[in-house]
Amino acid sequence: MADYLAVDVGGTEIKYGVISSDGHLKESQKQPTPDNLRAFTQLIQSLIDHYHEQVSGYAFSVPGKIDTKTETISFGGALTYLDGVCMPKALETYGKGLSVQNDGKAAALAELWLGNLKGIDNGVAMILGTGVGGGIILDGQLRLGPHFQAGEFSFMSSDYSADDYACAGFTNSAVGMVKRINRTLGSDNIGDGKAAFAAIHAGNKQAVSIFEAYCQAIANQILSIQGILDVKRFVIGGGISAQTILIDEINRQFKALITSNPILDVNMPKDIEIMATRFGNDANLYGALYHFLQKQKANDDELLETTKKLIDNMGVSISFLV
Repeated sequence: MADYLAVDVGGTEIKYGVISSDGHLKESQKQPTPDNLRAFTQLIQSLIDHYHEQVSGYAFSVPGKIDTKTETISFGGALTYLDGVCMPKALETYGKGLSVQNDGKAAALAELWLGNLKGIDNGVAMILGTGVGGGIILDGQLRLGPHFQAGEFSFMSSDYSADDYACAGFTNSAVGMVKRINRTLGSDNIGDGKAAFAAIHAGNKQAVSIFEAYCQAIANQILSIQGILDVKRFVIGGGISAQTILIDEINRQFKALITSNPILDVNMPKDIEIMATRFGNDANLYGALYHFLQKQKANDDELLETTKKLIDNMGVSISFLV
């Protein structure tokens, strides 16, 4: 059973681990994410240098739009210095394969492979963090799109021409919701998620009001996506998804939206499922590896087909000569 180095590049930390091809995470660690490209490249190269003798390839999950044909990053999300970086050209890989996938799509792939989208031909992963990332599974396959941009839910809005336009990446940000609660509570650490949810669980009226409004916004977004894609299941990821109350409240708000509107109540399917992801914060590691394995299989299949054609052509040539 081959092992691989999987790396999840986040805005604040880089998580990495050794995972077997059957999905067993053997070890994992993390380091702070560097604030410049040179330091980033040095860190990633040091990981490859350390693990290259024990792994068969390298699988990356990174922010930004990813050209999965060339392994090139565009924009880079919060890590703008990654814009234009072609990972295979930037690193010494010791002759081993390397793949790169967008972090939201990697999370969807993890759930498709071994998580809560396994066996679901049509589903959506929504990853709630600084923005709203994710991935779309249609007919059992991850939808990339011709511009590698499918599943970028942060760009959604009900009015793009409004003077106060704010896309879902801002309005539906889990980080933003936590900060709003902590500001209301007068907390010194506005990014403290534990404090925010402690206030919600304690029934603080202001915290609960902000939380319920947030869950309603996510339910609205799910409803919009469902109206276009018609899927069976939504899985909610990101650190916030570990809070059971979040999934419960999103479900409650989603049902309330449907039952409050006669048209939706008649037309919207009643069997749509909304649940948490299985892998939580480790999803990107698993998804990065599954993307690598899928790409490796596609390359092997292409090589096999090319070899068969060459053999067939050789047979024709020999027959002609005889």
